[in-house]
Amino acid sequence: MLIFDLDGTLWDSSQPVAESWNEVFERRGSSLHLTAEDIRNVMGKTMEEIARTILPVYDEAGKALFAECETYEVDYISIHGGTLYEGVEETLKKLKDDGYRLAIVSNCQSGYIGAFLKSMKMGEYFCDIEEWGNTLKPKDENIRLVMERNNCTRAIYIGDTQKDMDSARGAGIPFIHAAYGFGQTALPDGVIYAFDELPEAVKTIGGDK
Repeated sequence: MLIFDLDGTLWDSSQPVAESWNEVFERRGSSLHLTAEDIRNVMGKTMEEIARTILPVYDEAGKALFAECETYEVDYISIHGGTLYEGVEETLKKLKDDGYRLAIVSNCQSGYIGAFLKSMKMGEYFCDIEEWGNTLKPKDENIRLVMERNNCTRAIYIGDTQKDMDSARGAGIPFIHAAYGFGQTALPDGVIYAFDELPEAVKTIGGDK
């Protein structure tokens, strides 16, 4: 089974995410304004960690504002989508045709992966997903949860940050670093510099289907 991170691994949604949050800030009379680079800098964190990083004060009003941003972001992404990395759809199709089960585990809010699947028309490729917003559990636990649901004893996690690699280690599975993404890692089990390099990297590690 191959389990993927989403942001920085399958696509880049930083621009539309920033646009959606800025619309909420403007409606609420907030002076906050975010750029795509601001979003990239927090990708991979849980939504609570992102809120504490971005908001000047994480009080009840701040929590309510951020919750509105989360909800509107999902609606916005469902319509506007993001940018798939080159070769993603073709490579996912090849991996699925080769018999690999594919899943996504992300530290995002509830509904975000669904927005990705809908806007990019990717639903046919994945057999399972899990989000931090559904479980409020660390990513390594969500990876194990997906593995258990699918009766999988061996999997590979593909992501772009050190936190992704630490999560894979916590789940007891190999990690492939998507070096074209948002972060760096130390001593991954494999590295890809373009998404279409993934099938060969998976064969080298030898993950189960």
